[in-house]
Amino acid sequence: MKQQRKVALPRYGEYNCVLKYIVEQGFEAQCILPPPLSRRTEELGARNSPDLVCTPFKTTLGSMIEALEAGADTIIMVHGACRLNYFGELQEQILRDLGYSFEFINLSLYNTGKIKDILRALKVINPRCNMVKAGRAVYDAVKMVEHLDDTTSMYYQNCGFDPTGTYPKIYRKFISDMYAARSLADIQEGYRNANHAFADVVLEKNPDPIRIGIIGDYYTVMDPFSNLEIEQKLADMGVEVHRLMNITNDMLRNSEKNKQIIIRRFSEYSMGASSTTDIWQAQNFAERGFDGLIQVKSAFCMPETDIMPVLANLSREYSIPVLYLTYDSQTSDVGLMTRLEAFFDMLEMRKKVAP
Repeated sequence: MKQQRKVALPRYGEYNCVLKYIVEQGFEAQCILPPPLSRRTEELGARNSPDLVCTPFKTTLGSMIEALEAGADTIIMVHGACRLNYFGELQEQILRDLGYSFEFINLSLYNTGKIKDILRALKVINPRCNMVKAGRAVYDAVKMVEHLDDTTSMYYQNCGFDPTGTYPKIYRKFISDMYAARSLADIQEGYRNANHAFADVVLEKNPDPIRIGIIGDYYTVMDPFSNLEIEQKLADMGVEVHRLMNITNDMLRNSEKNKQIIIRRFSEYSMGASSTTDIWQAQNFAERGFDGLIQVKSAFCMPETDIMPVLANLSREYSIPVLYLTYDSQTSDVGLMTRLEAFFDMLEMRKKVAP
C-alpha cells in the first residue's frame, strides 16, 4: 500500500489551519505544518531567490524549504492575481535544483474559478479519496476561513482596550481550536466559544477612539510576521485597527466589478492584483471618517507602487493622512515603531484640534 502523503503549504498567517483541515479531513493525508516564519525563513528564501523578486516570493520559498526539512513530500502553491501566478514554476525549479525530491501541486495551473478543478488538482494527494467527502471538507474549510477572518477582525478592533489582557488569551485559544478541529461542529463550537468569551470582557474604550484602516498587498498585509505585527503594535498604542483585506472579504463577499465602479473617479482601470481592492478599501475607510490609513506593501510589488498617486489624491479629497510602509528582509522593528509612533502622535493632535 502506498505510503500516506505528507502535505505542506508555505506559512501564511494562520490560514494553514484551513489547509490542515482539508488535507486531513477531506483527503485523509498528513499535513506537515512548516515552522513559524522566522529570520531563518527569510534568509533561506533570500539566499536562493532572484535579487529583485518581491519579498513574499522569498518568504514562501524559505517556508517551503523548512517544510521539506520537516518531512513534507508534497508541496501546494496557491495562485493569485499578480506575479504570484508565476511563483510556483520558478520556486519548484529552485527547490529541485537544490536537490529536493517532492510532488508539487501548482494551483495556478487550475485557476478556473471552479471548486471542482481545485479538487481535481488536490486529488493527487490521495487518488483513492472520496470526492464527496473532500468536497464537504472544502465547504467546512470555507466556514473556517470566514470564522477566522471575523474573529481576527474583532480581535484587532478591540484588543487595545482590554485592561485585563484577556483578549490575546481568547484569540490564541480560538486559533488552537481551529488547528485541532476535526469537524464542522468543532469549527462552529470554537467560533462560538471565542465570541462568548470576547463578549464577557469589559473594554475600556472611549466613544471616539483613533481608528486606522490598513490596506496592502495580499501576503504582506495578512501575514503578521511579514508586516512585523503592525496590527498588534497599533492596538497596543490604543488604536482601533481595521483591515478589510482578508480571504473572506476579497474572495467570498465582494465583487471586483462592483469595486471598480465605486472607485471610478479615482481609478478608471485596474492596475492588477490588489490595486482595485486597496483603493476601494481606502475610500471605504475615508468615507466612514477614519483618522488615518496605512498602506502595507512588500518591496518590488508593482501594483501597490502604482496606486500610491491614487491614494495621495484620495488623501487630499477626504483630508485623511496616509502612511506608506514598504517591507523587505532588511526592515527593522525599531524603525517601524518610530514611524508608527510619529503617525499616531500626529493623528492624536489632529483629533484634538478637529472642530
